[in-house]
Amino acid sequence: MRRRGQPAGGPVRARTAAAAVLAAALLLAGCAQSVDPIERLGKRAAQGARPPTPAAGAVYRRWGLTAPLAAPPSHPARPLGTRRPDASPPPVVDHVDTTDRVVFLTYDDGAERDPRFADMVRELRLPVSLFLTGGVVGPGYGHFARLRAVGAAIENHTLDHLALPGLPYAGQRAEICGQRDELGFRFGVRPRLLRPPRGAYDATTLRAAADCGVSAVVLWRAALGSDGIVHRRGARHLTPGDIVLVGPGEDAGPTLTERTTRLLRHAQSQGLTVARLEDYLA
Repeated sequence: MRRRGQPAGGPVRARTAAAAVLAAALLLAGCAQSVDPIERLGKRAAQGARPPTPAAGAVYRRWGLTAPLAAPPSHPARPLGTRRPDASPPPVVDHVDTTDRVVFLTYDDGAERDPRFADMVRELRLPVSLFLTGGVVGPGYGHFARLRAVGAAIENHTLDHLALPGLPYAGQRAEICGQRDELGFRFGVRPRLLRPPRGAYDATTLRAAADCGVSAVVLWRAALGSDGIVHRRGARHLTPGDIVLVGPGEDAGPTLTERTTRLLRHAQSQGLTVARLEDYLA
């Protein structure tokens, strides 16, 4: 006989209803643990977690390389041409005497401001040296501050890009020391490497450079131009220790980033990688 207040079906139906409630609870718990991956990513971002980084291979391929750049050897700074008591002139170099299979990438003037170049330097951890001219950089110091923030070195290419040979000592000193002081004001660094405009210098240049604290006058053995790589002397191919100038591009030609990619691929094909010039000279 059914008791008053007891549901029809008696204990069996009650147990069935309880089981259904339990199953629904378990299902809801399972759904809570099986949140859509995109939703989980959104929650992690909201909590301050970093999203997964792309695979390492995606970085070098993003910049047109077929293989990652090899890491250069780890070296302490090697001072070259440090001022001696006799105030002898700094050395003039277009090549570093090293057995390390490295080359050095240098860029002049500061006229080119490819916005993607800073991203390339950052993502590839590319060591580059920028020789800046005050009168050319003009309002573009913000661009080069960003490059410096991602690892580029800032060096001296004179204040007004005047041809130095034949100028009196006072004029050459003003060009070299003037840009040293300007870069110190802009970036808080006083560069110790100098590239004279067009690579031209005379004995007065070296004297003025010494008095402005220059540790080395940097030329180049190879240059990347619109017609490919041109070698100023010696072997007709890149060799370990070469200082390379990435020359200015043409208005309708490849961008600075594209030309750098071309040079990197060429260096890799010869078993070379890129190192920081200042680790070997400054």
